Amino acid sequence: MKPTLLFLLLFPFILSAQSYPSGKTLLDKIDANMSAKSRIVTAKMEINTARGTRTMESKSWSEGDERAFTEYLAPAREKGTKMLKLENQLWIYSPSTDRVIQISGHMLRQSVMGSDMSYEDMMNDTPLLEQYAANVTGEEVIDGRKCWILTLTAIKPDVNYQSQQMWVDQERFIPLKVEMFAKSGKLLKKITFSDVKRVQGRWYPMTMLYKDMLKSGDGTRMMIQEITLDQKIPASVFNKSSLK
Repeated sequence: MKPTLLFLLLFPFILSAQSYPSGKTLLDKIDANMSAKSRIVTAKMEINTARGTRTMESKSWSEGDERAFTEYLAPAREKGTKMLKLENQLWIYSPSTDRVIQISGHMLRQSVMGSDMSYEDMMNDTPLLEQYAANVTGEEVIDGRKCWILTLTAIKPDVNYQSQQMWVDQERFIPLKVEMFAKSGKLLKKITFSDVKRVQGRWYPMTMLYKDMLKSGDGTRMMIQEITLDQKIPASVFNKSSLK
């Protein structure tokens, strides 16, 4: 039997679709690069708003998605501000008031230090495979890198974003761009990743630009200055007494 004209026309697209990796395989490889048992990170955060640019420096310690501690080092106005996350709870210490307050409920959706990141964004370090189902829906080139286009749909009711579209480097298996959507389909945030380097045998983006699509300004640029993965962190770091 000779192939039909329709089959001959569709064959290149069928072949292309068959060559796509599975979404689960990609999420597994992304998590292998981006997730870690622990992280110690020194970073600079550049917040670009309609009023101007502010720069902050911080050091953070984290273990998986359960425990994290951050201390702001500069500027002088913010120096000494500390944040502690234990599972789904978050506390903040402000040296200007010498008080510790707990952030919970709808307050977690508020901006961190006026940036384009929310407390929810900062607290979420759960592996993607535990939050989303994924399908590869196409290919695109970003900054000269061939990427798979990955569509993520939430499998848990309590995720921050109902769906995401992710452009994943086909060679290094890290996202280069992410778009995050509400349940209504409204685009809420964009993240672009750059300055990719080898960190302890894995690929890792050292610069991330967050853009809250509901805010004015040019977004918040997070620049990692130093990062250590999978190093044992003393339990005392994640104690509430560390806040003061």
